[in-house]
Amino acid sequence: MASHRRPKQPSRARVTVLTTAAAAAVVLSANAANAAPSEKLSKDEVKAKVDKLYQEAEQATEKLDGAKEKQQELQKEISTIQDNVARGQEDLNKLRDSLGSLATAQYRSGGIDPSVQLFLSSNPDDYLDKASTLDQLSSQQVEALKKIQDKQRELAQERAEATDKLKDLSATRTELAKQKSAVQSKLADAQKLLNTLTAKEKAALDAEQAQAASRASSRVDLGNTGSASGRAAAAFSAAQSVIGSPYVYGASGPSSFDCSGLTSWAYAQAGVTIPRTSEAQANAGTRIYNESDLKVGDLVIFYGDYHHVGLYAGNGQVLHAPHTGAVVRYESIGDMTFEFGVRI
Repeated sequence: MASHRRPKQPSRARVTVLTTAAAAAVVLSANAANAAPSEKLSKDEVKAKVDKLYQEAEQATEKLDGAKEKQQELQKEISTIQDNVARGQEDLNKLRDSLGSLATAQYRSGGIDPSVQLFLSSNPDDYLDKASTLDQLSSQQVEALKKIQDKQRELAQERAEATDKLKDLSATRTELAKQKSAVQSKLADAQKLLNTLTAKEKAALDAEQAQAASRASSRVDLGNTGSASGRAAAAFSAAQSVIGSPYVYGASGPSSFDCSGLTSWAYAQAGVTIPRTSEAQANAGTRIYNESDLKVGDLVIFYGDYHHVGLYAGNGQVLHAPHTGAVVRYESIGDMTFEFGVRI
C-alpha cells in the first residue's frame, strides 16, 4: 500500500527569508518600472545649476585671492624681518668685538677683569642680573654689555616674530591650495553640465546671454559720468576699455580679470589703490544703501557674503567680470542680489 506523506513544511525562518526576498524583488521591479532612464536636464535647468556652481566657484575665488594677497604680504614681512635680523646680528658682532677690544686693552695694561673674561665665553644676561658683577666693571664696559643685552633681546623678538610669520605663511599656503582645488572642482562640475547640452542648446544659451548683455549695454548712458568724482570716472573709463576681456579666476589684468581683479585694476589706473578682494572692497569707502544714490564708478557689492563686485554704470546697470566662460560686460543690477554700493 502506497504511503501518502504530507509534504515537509518549510521552517518559519526560511519562510521569512523567502517572503522578504520576494517583497524586495517586487519593490525593485516596481522601481525599475517607474524609474525613467537618467533624464536629460533642459537647457534652462542646466543654466540654473551652472549659474549656482559659478557663484560657488566665485566665492572660492575671492577666498583664493585673499589667501594670495595674504601670502604676498607675509612673504614681504618675513623678508623684512630676516633682513633686520641679519643687520642686527652684524651690529651685535660689532658690539662684541668692541668689548673684546676693551678686554685686550685691559690685558695689555695688567690683565683682564675676571668678569669681562667670564662674559666673553658666556651670556651678558648672567652678569647684568648680578649687582656684584657691575661693581667689577668700568662704566664703559657696563655700557657695552647693556647694548649687547638689548641687541640680543631685540634679535630674539624678531626671530620669534619671523617664526610665527612662517607658521602663518604655511597655513596660508594650505588654504591657497584648498581654495584653488575648490574653484577647479566647481568649474569642472559646471563644464560637465554644459557638456550635456546639444550644440543647438549651447548656441541658444550663448545667444540669450549675448542678448542680455546687449540690452544692458543699450541702457547705459556712456556720457553719464558727470556726477562721478574724477577718480571714479577714470576708474570706470579704464574698465570700459577692457570690455570683452575674459573672466579668469585669480586674474587682475590687464588682459583678463575676475570680479575684484577688474575693480582693483580699474581704480589702480586712476591712481587709487583699493583692496584686492570684494569682501575687503566692501569696507573701502562710504557705503551707499539706496540704488538711486549710486554714481557712475561706485563699487557695487552683491550677495550676503559680498563675494561679487562691479562698477556702477548708471541707469541701473553694472560693469563687471561675471564668471568663468563670460567676458567683462554690462549687466542689470537686478540680475543679482544687490547689497550696497561703496564710494571710494
